[in-house]
Amino acid sequence: MSKSSAGSNRRIILAGANPGLRLFDENGKVTAYASIWMVDWSIRGSGTAVVLWFDGIVRVVSEDVDLASWLERYFVRSFIEVQGLPWHEPAVERDLVQVSMNLANGLSAKAADIQIEMGGVLDRRLFATDDFPLAEGTHSLSLVIAPVRSATVSIGGASVPGFVQVDGSPDKPGSSAFLTTAEVWQR
Repeated sequence: MSKSSAGSNRRIILAGANPGLRLFDENGKVTAYASIWMVDWSIRGSGTAVVLWFDGIVRVVSEDVDLASWLERYFVRSFIEVQGLPWHEPAVERDLVQVSMNLANGLSAKAADIQIEMGGVLDRRLFATDDFPLAEGTHSLSLVIAPVRSATVSIGGASVPGFVQVDGSPDKPGSSAFLTTAEVWQR
């Protein structure tokens, strides 16, 4: 089955954006992971959420805790970026999540006492696959991705240690922190 015909047999389960980041220490160990969700529509509703892993604790923050719990279980736990992290059952918090993002300047997000900033957009390019493994099988995903040069996370006003790893080439830079938009997941 060709890629185009595989995707056409699937139905959309989520449309929105899911920027994310991993921060690292000087030894290459992950110090923090964040997944920021701006869901325009999904089979579980719409809204914003932040999933944060720091110091072995997983926090999920959203006004819609059912949507946010689904995002964490269905998507985030399957992401390659969290493989190898001690991923315990999350602390789910009902609170306002405010996100401002654009592909020119970056992102600012606030969720409870969590503040996330991302900036220094390096590139903008299309990504698409019909072979993205999640816990409930293989999915199609298409999005515009924009790797960024810098990102910070603070909790209760205290900065989380770590920095963004930038790699790739001048033609196709990569980063452990990225923005996304026009994100469509199909099952």
